[in-house]
Amino acid sequence: MKNSQSEFNLSDHLHILAKGLDALGALAIGHITYGFYHNNFSLPDYYTTALIFASLLILIIFPNFGLYLSWRGKNKFSRAINILYAWGSVLAVLVIFGFFIKASVAYSRIWFLGWSVISFIYFISYRLALDVFLNHLRKKGINRKRIAIFGAGQVGIDIHKKIKSDYECGFDVVAFFDDEPNTHGSKIGEIEIHSPDRLVEVLESCHELWVALPLRAEKRVLDILFQTRHLTTIVRYIPDIYNFRLLNHKITEIANIPMIEINGTPLTASGITLKRIEDIVLSLIILVLVSPIMLLIALAIKLTSKGPIVYKQERHGWNGKTIKVYKFRSMSVTENTSEFVQATKNDSRITPIGRFLRASSLDELPQFINVLQGRMSVVGPRPHALAMNHDFKDKVANYMQRHKVKPGITGWAQVNGLRGETDTLEKMEKRVEFDLHYIQNWSLLFDLKIIALTVIKGFFSKNAF
Repeated sequence: MKNSQSEFNLSDHLHILAKGLDALGALAIGHITYGFYHNNFSLPDYYTTALIFASLLILIIFPNFGLYLSWRGKNKFSRAINILYAWGSVLAVLVIFGFFIKASVAYSRIWFLGWSVISFIYFISYRLALDVFLNHLRKKGINRKRIAIFGAGQVGIDIHKKIKSDYECGFDVVAFFDDEPNTHGSKIGEIEIHSPDRLVEVLESCHELWVALPLRAEKRVLDILFQTRHLTTIVRYIPDIYNFRLLNHKITEIANIPMIEINGTPLTASGITLKRIEDIVLSLIILVLVSPIMLLIALAIKLTSKGPIVYKQERHGWNGKTIKVYKFRSMSVTENTSEFVQATKNDSRITPIGRFLRASSLDELPQFINVLQGRMSVVGPRPHALAMNHDFKDKVANYMQRHKVKPGITGWAQVNGLRGETDTLEKMEKRVEFDLHYIQNWSLLFDLKIIALTVIKGFFSKNAF
């Protein structure tokens, strides 16, 4: 899973600055608003606590509304609406929390209203200022994205002209691809048209691939997706008539060009937020409840075998990014190389205490820390070893689509008995089938059902070893 986005793009790294500006900005505005309203800039401790809590909520909730993704060429009004929803969610949590702990009456409603409105204006204003700054850089040729277009017909030509005329958007068309052999080697403007055979090679130095083929070319689009399945390059489909709305689906607009994102995550912004809240609440509750058990397990591992108590394994997470997954060590040898070998029944590497931990799934308990970190979810497809992904991605259809959501500690496949060793292709195909069913049909109730089934069926499994 090689990442084609090798160039540094400033706007792709501004999310770190934006997070700081959002969290610290809300904190500072709350302080200043109180000072002007009460003519006293010395805040009571409970006001400071509320503002710090709000800043933490911003760091948790705002990312789930896409506020730290690149808005290059996109509608800024839509971003303002997302800010409204995100900030409204933070305020709602504050109000609900204050109501339940009976502390809301202690705060000035005028202060709360003023802080809320001024903060919202601030969130929008500094982003607009950043837009002006980034546009200035793009005019100078800095912070631009390299785009390849598949389809050298009229639609592809029109897109190239529009991108070239709208230079502030920060996109540069660097390559064309077309199925017509007679076009190979010729140019559209200064851009060469390549054979599809060079698609993967050229995309290694591109950020995105825009597919500009007729709607009837469904099979060809699927072929392109298959050809680029091992890349993390963003693939977008551009309909051949801009005002057409395919099956009433929402079309993303970049540089005023309508596009259908055909390989994005199936979760909406509200769904991502709901699932994140679910993960934080459940993982905190579970970690508090099982902390004595985790301490006993740690002691047992330390006393019975040499090596670390917890070890980290590299796995593919959301959108194929590599993450570190924690587990209690259950083997005398902890390897994580390209020579990865699945644990099998009666595996000699498994320690006595490790056999019990694996059979009972207690070795997975440290992964609730991964959930709090945002790397994993309580419910989702189980993360596989990198070597296993490499082995099966060409053997099982849509295998890598499992990574369109965060990996989970338990999942739909696991509660249906599809866990443990996958020693046959059929077992892995069945597991992927259940994982994709979960992704396509996700809901909060579905997650709760899986959690309930995990508890009811117990943690022990004949397939866990």
